[in-house]
Amino acid sequence: MQGQQGPPQQLAPGVSLLGVAQDETGRPVYIVRDQTNKRRAKGLEAHKSNIAVARALANTLRTSLGPRGMDKILISQDREVTITNDGATIMEKMEVENHIARLLVDLSICQDNEVGDGTTGVVVIAGSLLEQAEDLLDRGIHPIRISEGYEKACAIACSHLETFAEKIDFGANRELLIKSAMTSLGSKIINRYHRQMAEISVDAVLSVADLERRDVDFELIKVRSKIGGNLDETKLINGIILDQEMSHIGMKNKMHNAKIAILTCPFEPPKPKTTYKIDIDSAEKYNSLYKQEQQFFVDMVKQVKDSGCDLVICQWGFDDEANHLLMQAGISAVRWAKAEDMEAIAVATGARIIARFEDLAPNKLGIAEHVEVLTVGTTNDKMMVIQGFDNKFENGQIVPKTITQRISTVFIRGGNAMLIEEAKRSLHDAMCVVRNLVKQPLIIFGGGAAEIACSLKIAEEAEKIKTSEQYALRKYSEALDAIPLALARNSGLQPIETLAKVKKAQVEQKNPRLGVDCLSKGTNDMKEQFVFETLHSKQQQLMLATQVVRMILKIDELIEEDEQV
Repeated sequence: MQGQQGPPQQLAPGVSLLGVAQDETGRPVYIVRDQTNKRRAKGLEAHKSNIAVARALANTLRTSLGPRGMDKILISQDREVTITNDGATIMEKMEVENHIARLLVDLSICQDNEVGDGTTGVVVIAGSLLEQAEDLLDRGIHPIRISEGYEKACAIACSHLETFAEKIDFGANRELLIKSAMTSLGSKIINRYHRQMAEISVDAVLSVADLERRDVDFELIKVRSKIGGNLDETKLINGIILDQEMSHIGMKNKMHNAKIAILTCPFEPPKPKTTYKIDIDSAEKYNSLYKQEQQFFVDMVKQVKDSGCDLVICQWGFDDEANHLLMQAGISAVRWAKAEDMEAIAVATGARIIARFEDLAPNKLGIAEHVEVLTVGTTNDKMMVIQGFDNKFENGQIVPKTITQRISTVFIRGGNAMLIEEAKRSLHDAMCVVRNLVKQPLIIFGGGAAEIACSLKIAEEAEKIKTSEQYALRKYSEALDAIPLALARNSGLQPIETLAKVKKAQVEQKNPRLGVDCLSKGTNDMKEQFVFETLHSKQQQLMLATQVVRMILKIDELIEEDEQV
């Protein structure tokens, strides 16, 4: 029967069958999905479309590279203003929708998460690699061949970096750590104080570093800030800062060898779990209820006093009656403490977090050598500083700890919130550089010196290859020149001329330390200028950029649905 005919044997490519209907004569009518709302690009057209997006994004970040790089002002939909030249921050706040742009955003964020520095350079390298690949695609070289050549070139570059990397002994000389952090801070808004900020970064990381395992836990480094003052008032405190004050004005604001109790339970009488109703029809009954409640508070304060506690830190608020009784008993208290602060205090002081008030006992207390409430600025903003975690409270006595858990806090001052946020991002990058050197104490040289050395090495190795991969290696070599070219351009130098001179000098002197003299110090030797980068950061930069470029080159068709009207 005509009405029982099956679907057609073959539909046009890309056409999907939605259903089958019948006309009045019983003949089948095939219903296909609407194809008019799809945009398609295949082959070379798809590659060029992807490369154009990457080129535009890389060109946006290129001007932010190096110590003379420019800043970007980013305004969100709710009119929040951000001024920064941090690559990951720029990419994250641009709110791009294109699929290739999203890959590059994720690339920059991945570099930030894994390394913490080099977020601008990784996007510039990826964009340059795709630009060079476009020339090879126009010549008819298959994307897979380009991809394989890029992978081989990346391996050559990473291996070559290790040949001239230098090991540092920061135990004997922490100056190299400071210089490496200063290189990271040189392009930031806070570069006027980059020496001070670099020292803070180094001290913060080394104060919590486990040098035996070569590990750094950033959870042990807290960052706090207060608007007001100058950036040079930023300092490192070997302890914990709470953005709070004592709950009563009459409580002691300064204590030595303070025994601390940390409560996550309310400081109030217990409440029945069932609903209940109390009828009070006389003043005697009211007074009786009040006295009973007051007795609860008296018993609770007595339990705190008997435990030997000097300072109660509570996650919840508590009644003014309890607050007054604590003050009379000579016990200081903080209410509405943040959970993350309480955890940090517990880790540092050795205190146990108490979830049930009945569990409060001397063995649950921690100890801090110094607790003080400080006033900041002229607005009488208060903050509490808790320092000194070398002792513990055991069997009613203060005894030294066998293992001391260090926690440090960077306290940032600045004229406005925008400046403080940029200072936080800059210090994070600098601390990541120091952390990477603790994990792998190998440095290479900045100013584009490493990229130029790798470019020359890859070009040399390309001559030994007889297949079409030779062209991919040469293009990879040219793509690495994007970093020194951008540094020269951003510093007001002639990019082509500067690159040619540095390359010639590296070849003639066989010196991989020569780079672009961005600060016009009269020498191209980056070791003399103390411009250092970590080996781990540069290798990760090249590997991540190459992986993303290979992924993009393997995309040969783009199918995109237009928005429905």
